[in-house]
Amino acid sequence: MQFGVFSVGDVTLDPTTGRVPTENERIKAQVAIARKVEEVGLDVYATGEHHNPPFVPSSPTTLLGFIAAATQRIVLSTATTLITTNDPVKIAEDYAMLQHLADGRVDLTLGRGNTGPVYPWFGKDIREGLALAVENYDLLRRLWREDVVDWQGRFRTPLQSFTATPRPLDGVAPFVWHGSIRTPEIAEQAAYYGDGFFHNNIFWPTTHTQQMVQRYRQRFEHYGHGPADTAIVGLGGQFFARKNSQDAVKEFRPYFDVAPVYGHGPSLEEFTAQTPLTVGSPQQVVERYASMREHVGDYQRQLFLIDHAGLPLSTVLEQIEILGGDIVPALRKEMAIGRPAHVPDAPTHASLVAAAGGAHDGTVHAVDDVTGRRAEEAHA
Repeated sequence: MQFGVFSVGDVTLDPTTGRVPTENERIKAQVAIARKVEEVGLDVYATGEHHNPPFVPSSPTTLLGFIAAATQRIVLSTATTLITTNDPVKIAEDYAMLQHLADGRVDLTLGRGNTGPVYPWFGKDIREGLALAVENYDLLRRLWREDVVDWQGRFRTPLQSFTATPRPLDGVAPFVWHGSIRTPEIAEQAAYYGDGFFHNNIFWPTTHTQQMVQRYRQRFEHYGHGPADTAIVGLGGQFFARKNSQDAVKEFRPYFDVAPVYGHGPSLEEFTAQTPLTVGSPQQVVERYASMREHVGDYQRQLFLIDHAGLPLSTVLEQIEILGGDIVPALRKEMAIGRPAHVPDAPTHASLVAAAGGAHDGTVHAVDDVTGRRAEEAHA
């Protein structure tokens, strides 16, 4: 099972100091956080995608490409890549390029996003959100799996004899998770293709998460991809921990109370009772998240949102140390107990290559439009 951290990259005032970090500071903080994730032995770092203040990660592949050069082991992912407002041709090429630069340490979570105004900014209609997600992903899959694509749809110009470059590393496309909090159609899409389903359950009660994951598992089996308990599931989460639970609550409360996402609403106690947010000791976090599989079954990936609500970088790095030193080792042991042997691990580039029968070079040597010669002929 994979454990890691995801970020939405918000630029938020620290309510305890009154200071707002700069965009430059927040961007550099993402790199420091990813390095710490690797240092403490976690598995995944994921960044969101936003195109509006107060968020900075408008170019996930640029950020992840830089992080790839600064790390050696962790999987680099997204939370989420906007399948609705990005051109699927650009997604295919950008993430294949990142896949090569990161030596395969790449997957991505596709989603519709949670910022309505982004649609017209990129020439799209939010009322077509689901239709865009369906059509764009169908094209994206073809671009990664077919060397030459002829295609026509509703939302972009047709493609004729088009080849996306570079081709996926070793002939294997990055693994895709479909991310959704509330949309059953996205769970259906993930099940139809046999892809992963990531339920970012940080704002919803566990009963809702359970319903969404169960639907995905049932439809995964319905489409013939295997038993329901072999479907690939990921969950989001949130915590803030200190050795003593009272200290954790006291330190985190001012950040919670004014956080842009959930501040000025339910109390910290009400929110932690109704959602997976856990504020307390490391053991309390372990117990809370070890219980998740009682609701969703054995799953493959657990990511935590830590750097948000104005928390200073130094505190975030301390929380990652607690996560890697006290929480995840215990969770790994708990999650392994009774886990059936047939339940798969989270897919990796190596496992996907093995399932495909081995690596192969997908380079396409097309005819040059000017000389009429192929690349390999030019050097003959």
